[in-house]
Amino acid sequence: MARNRSSSSSSRLRYCNPSYYLKRPKRLALLLIVFVSATFFVWDRQTLVSEHEVEVSKLTDEVRRLQDMLEELKSKAVPEDPIEIQRREKVKEAMVHAWSSYEKYAWGNDELQPRSKNGVDSFGGLGATLIDALDTLYIMGLDEQFQKAREWVAKSLDFNKDYDASVFETTIRVVGGLLSAYDLSGDRVFLEKARDIADRLLPAWDTTTGIPYNVINLAHRNPHNPGWAGGQSILADSGTEQLEFIALSQRTGDPKYQEKVEKVIVTLNKTFPADGLLPIYINPDSGTGASSTITFGAMGDSFYEYLLKAWIQGNKTSSLKLYRDMWETSMKGLQSLIRRSTPSSFAYICEKNGDSLTDKMDELACFAPGMLALGSSGYGPDEAKKILSLAEELAWTCYNFYQSTPTKLAGENYFFHPGQDMSVGTSWNILRPETVESLFYLWRLTGNKTYQEWGWNIFQAFEKNSRIESGYVGLKDVNTGIKDNMMQSFFLAETLKYLYLLFSPPTVIPLNEWVFNTEAHPLRIVNRDDANFAASKGQQKPVIKIRSRKTGRLGGVDRRVGVRFPPGEHAA
Repeated sequence: MARNRSSSSSSRLRYCNPSYYLKRPKRLALLLIVFVSATFFVWDRQTLVSEHEVEVSKLTDEVRRLQDMLEELKSKAVPEDPIEIQRREKVKEAMVHAWSSYEKYAWGNDELQPRSKNGVDSFGGLGATLIDALDTLYIMGLDEQFQKAREWVAKSLDFNKDYDASVFETTIRVVGGLLSAYDLSGDRVFLEKARDIADRLLPAWDTTTGIPYNVINLAHRNPHNPGWAGGQSILADSGTEQLEFIALSQRTGDPKYQEKVEKVIVTLNKTFPADGLLPIYINPDSGTGASSTITFGAMGDSFYEYLLKAWIQGNKTSSLKLYRDMWETSMKGLQSLIRRSTPSSFAYICEKNGDSLTDKMDELACFAPGMLALGSSGYGPDEAKKILSLAEELAWTCYNFYQSTPTKLAGENYFFHPGQDMSVGTSWNILRPETVESLFYLWRLTGNKTYQEWGWNIFQAFEKNSRIESGYVGLKDVNTGIKDNMMQSFFLAETLKYLYLLFSPPTVIPLNEWVFNTEAHPLRIVNRDDANFAASKGQQKPVIKIRSRKTGRLGGVDRRVGVRFPPGEHAA
């Protein structure tokens, strides 16, 4: 065996001997061809790698150059329009007047009655105006007022009250207000208070379908529906807690809040109609709609708003596709409700009952132009243009709700008659924000300053008709200007905030980093990856993941606009 191995080894070594090839010219030629080919191949690869490295180096240098240019542009202060600055300061002064009046006459109460100069507890004594105004104070740079309010929240805010609270109103004003203050300031006292009140609300979702009851006692935590609703749950009240409770799960890492509110969407999706339009009453036991009005006004409105905004809140990831799909379906239904008046061709959104349409539109429905504008970018180019055009038409109608009255303030709702355009139905004005909200979105998304002019005209009408020595009041009648005796908390939370942002640079609360709840409380956008919630129809438990986002060029403090942003996410 040893001899055989030696013989075999000797046989292989002969191929390394030059004389072997000199005696065999064909094999020598073949060897030379292989050598030359291999040399050319290696040389070619090395050349390509070298050229690739040069190209990569050039691209890297170009990227760095562009980054430097971008940083240079960011560092240069863009000169602001002095008119915008002046108007913003006027709105800020209005906020100071409203806040100081509340502080003087109604501190700690839910709302101020300016004419009688006293406070009332419209929401069970939860300090609704104070909490609603926290983020407005912060955004406007009213630091002293914000800190005083923060101390009240930390030391005096108590949710253990024997009070039957509206789940909807408490969520959008109190939970939303506290979470927004937390996202802006990073102060954990707001997060802990938000968790406390949310835990008291959670039993409302303990129904067979997950559709919540709309009223709950904060101390005893026993939920029920209001008697006037006939045992039914209200659409807007049941489908307008997603943003706040999802945000709370993200900030605390506890998925129970998100699970509760997303089950509502899953249930409604099971019987979601082809036109995406749901009646305002929903049976909490079956999850199906009861025979009732379909409207984008009172009791219907914000359900549709939250389908879109939950998608935006999760940074439009695939996990949120179900929300976007349902919203687009509902927008097809909305377009089927559009009619135009004569002779002026004002576009308006009808209400529907059965197969009949009513030519009536609430001022509350004037949130829809802003919603449509905000959602238009998710469509293809042609459809996006169509949706944005409709938004602009509806905004013009809503602005004319204001312009059509002697006080230049809108009534609560309007009717449309052939040949007569619009007429005021319910004639009070309670300082509502919806039209101003839509003007803010349209200005941000189109850059058209016309929307700023309209907003300024509305602000001046409020100043003329609603401002008194001890705050702001609504009107009992927009035709006569007779005043009421209530400064609604949403006037500070929404109306003045949207007006202030309407005259602020787009980098103040940028729409690619923040989403506003229906009470105008900005919440940070956070990427979502929930084990494919859309594909599974919500059958899997959500996985909470916080991914930080850059804050934009106004990180730190910009005293020009009085806005401060924290350095990153404030996740628990």
